[in-house]
Amino acid sequence: MEKEKVILDEPSIRRALTRIAHEILERNKGVDDCVIVGIKTRGIYLANRLRERIFQIEGKFLPGGELDITLYRDDLTEKSNQPKVRDTDLPDVTGKKVILVDDVLFTGRTVRAAMDALIDLGRPQMIQLAVLIDRGHRELPIRPDYVGKNVPTSRSEVVSVHLKEVDPGEDRVSIQQNLI
Repeated sequence: MEKEKVILDEPSIRRALTRIAHEILERNKGVDDCVIVGIKTRGIYLANRLRERIFQIEGKFLPGGELDITLYRDDLTEKSNQPKVRDTDLPDVTGKKVILVDDVLFTGRTVRAAMDALIDLGRPQMIQLAVLIDRGHRELPIRPDYVGKNVPTSRSEVVSVHLKEVDPGEDRVSIQQNLI
């Protein structure tokens, strides 16, 4: 890997999430019957930040949840012989508008797995997708409803999202050329 290029710094991430929060409120005409669900790992922290922004703007606390998609991945056997399954913690999603949150949208396979997991746990009225970064290269017909930043990339580039809650240092999104 060569030197990273920062494409979003901490203030930029904060602004993007604030904009997404406003878009969620506008599209859903408030937050009645909405639930925000983060895909493990970084999607959880982004979902929590969105919930905080919506509370600051609207004064309403939105239910949230955490979704582990490990067993729903179509590349499970390629990733590891012993996959690490983590807890899924969701409120009832039946009849709700679920806003699914992830850090980077790439091929769409993670989102497909998340939708399969959600539908196994209930029957949402609607599923919307919010991502911090959309880098293109879709392999499935999946399109986000809310995007922090569109970043056209090559397949040889790696997009890294660093969030204070789980990574050392400051919040940032960077891109590196994968030389391997």
